[in-house]
Formats: sequence, structure tokens, C-alpha cells
Amino acid sequence: MKFKNFPMVPRVIFGAGSFKQLGEILLPKRKSSDTPVIYLVDAIFENQEISKQIPVLFSDQIIYVSTDEEPKTEQVDALVSLLKTNYPELPAAIVGIGGGSILDLAKAVAIMLTNKGKAEDYQGWDLVKNPAIYHVGVPTLSGTGAEVSRTAVLSGPEKKLGINSDYTPFDQVVLDPDLTINVEKDQWFYTGMDCFIHCIESLNGTYLNAFSQSYGEKALDLCKEVFLEDIDSSSARDKLMMASWHGGMSIAYSQVGVAHAISYGLSHVLGIKHGIGNCLVFQYLEEFYPEGVALFSKMMDKHNIILPKGICKNLSENQLNTMIKVAMAMTPLWENALGANWQDTITESKLKSIYKKI
Repeated sequence: MKFKNFPMVPRVIFGAGSFKQLGEILLPKRKSSDTPVIYLVDAIFENQEISKQIPVLFSDQIIYVSTDEEPKTEQVDALVSLLKTNYPELPAAIVGIGGGSILDLAKAVAIMLTNKGKAEDYQGWDLVKNPAIYHVGVPTLSGTGAEVSRTAVLSGPEKKLGINSDYTPFDQVVLDPDLTINVEKDQWFYTGMDCFIHCIESLNGTYLNAFSQSYGEKALDLCKEVFLEDIDSSSARDKLMMASWHGGMSIAYSQVGVAHAISYGLSHVLGIKHGIGNCLVFQYLEEFYPEGVALFSKMMDKHNIILPKGICKNLSENQLNTMIKVAMAMTPLWENALGANWQDTITESKLKSIYKKI
């Protein structure tokens, strides 16, 4: 038996206010004043306090990126082309500051600066040939696990699928819970549920092992504390940031499952953001995760979350078929959830019935 030899983030700093040390962290990576650090920052932070704290020096550039839509392969290609045109040398670093979309975008740009072709060419598993340039992740939301995962999830012309490789993980992560203080309630819940669903899918999967189980159980316990108990806001921020980290580690050595596979189709066709997409799907997966769905319902009730309805009500047959095609292509996710014979359970009609409930 051959065991997976996955890389992990080699350096991480955690603590309220740790973002202020970013300049110190980046300084040794600067070759000269002409070699910039490129900051990819969620556009929501433009003219906000967090942007004023970004340690810009010399020829550094801040690029504000809208997260109204999920990151796309063509967006990665456009950013890489821009950087190669504007700078004769490779940047000293790519720094992603934002939620999962920005972190995935930063990982993908760092990879594509050193690999030929288009980003869509690398959607899959272990297709990247050359190491990425130095890249740093600074999450401003907690739950996606993008800060620790070996994938950069992108929507391409044909599919939504990650660039999964040993070169994808960040070289450095800055975990500052204070950066999540002003997250809106619904966004906080949806992103936190991404972590919760990671845990449920990992802990109930056929790929489960002691490594993924140890991280998944801890992340699940933290999610229960944050979303079911009454704890102070500072402690909740700390715990959810740690839950996100542990949840991401749990799936690093296992895999996600049914909710993620189905939500990829939803996102690819309708542009539904990942967190809420998982929630929209998960509520109807009692057949696969009965205990998890029961907990999810309790969490929604406690925080007065009402999910939108009728999302798929007026979809054309072509749209539904595209969703199904994207979801059915997630073979490792289905195998983790249901085993090698997953196609005995998951059929096109089965998926169509779930989508039509949403």
C-alpha cells in the first residue's frame, strides 16, 4: 500500500493583532526594491482599516478583487497576464487577504506564474509541474479551510474543480481572529457551516483514517461550541478560526462528500457562493448524514437563519443537466461518501430530484 505524502503549511502565526507582523514576515523574501509583493485583497476592504495596515513598500501593488462571483480560471489567467506584462521579474510574493475565494485565487495565481498554459489545464489532481512562487494566506473569514488546503477551487469553462497539488498550499498563513470581527451574521454562519459540513463529510467517509479523524473530531467539537453554546464573541472568533484550520486539515488526508459534490454543480451554473451553496444542499441530505443534518437544523434555529427557497425552480433542462454533469464528475468525493460502487446510489434522476428541492 502506498501512503499519501501531503505537504502542510510550513509556517503559521496565530493571534489577535498578528496581521501587524505581515511586513516583518515578508521582508526576508524581498530581493530588491524592483521585486514587488502583490496583494490580492477582497474589494470589500478598499478604503477600510485593514487596507491601511497592509505593509506596502517600493513597487508593491494592491489589487482589489470583487468576490461577487466565485473565482474563475479566466480571472486567474487575466491576473497572471497583467503581472507578467507589468513586471519583468516574478513577484517576491503573492499575498491573499480575504475569504476562501481570495485565498484560492492567490494560490492559483502563485502556481500559474511558474507554469505554462491556462489555469483550466490544471483543474484536477497533481497536474502542476513547477513549484509556485512564495504565497501567503490571510483569511478574513473562518470556515472554508482554504488557508490550509492543497486545492485552489476554480470555476472553469467546463467544470468547477480545484487545482489540487503539492504546490498549492500556502508557504505562510496569518491567522488573526480580529480580521473577522465585522463579518455579517449570515456570511459568518454560511462560512462556518462550510467547516461543519467538511467535518461531517470527512468523519462519515470511506476515506476516514486516524489522521483525518483526529482533526475532524476537534473541528466538529469547536463548531458545536461556536454554533450551539453561548460563548463570548472573542472566544467564538478564536474557536471558529481554529475549527476552520482543523477542518481543512481533516479533509487534506481524506475528502469531502455528497454536499460538496452537489454544491459544485449549483455554483458552476448559478454562481451560488460556496458556503451558502453547501447549506442549500445539506438541508436535504438526511439520507446520507442524518445526525449531521439534525445538528445543522438546530444551528439554523439557534441563529435564526432562513435559507432562500426556489433557487432551482425555473431552471431549464439544459441547466439541470449541466449541474448534474458537474456533480457526477466529482468521483473522489462520491467514493469517499459512498465507496467504489457509488454509482449504484447516485444517478442522474437522484441528483435532479435533490436540485429541484432547492
